[in-house]
Amino acid sequence: MTIIINGDTKEIPGGLNLEDVLDLFSLPSQRVAVELNKNVVPRREWNKTTVAESDKIEVIHFVGGG
Repeated sequence: MTIIINGDTKEIPGGLNLEDVLDLFSLPSQRVAVELNKNVVPRREWNKTTVAESDKIEVIHFVGGG
């Protein structure tokens, strides 16, 4: 199925959850927030949130500084 991650169209197998998608594309799971269709998904829900056809996922990296 087709999804969009950070603006890029990607093909993935059906039935994956957000945690699976991060692993599939070797995206970091630490110090990031994940937005699914413009809604932030709490980390504790990643493994329970199934990704569907045409979903839009944004992985937002936190950057520290001073």
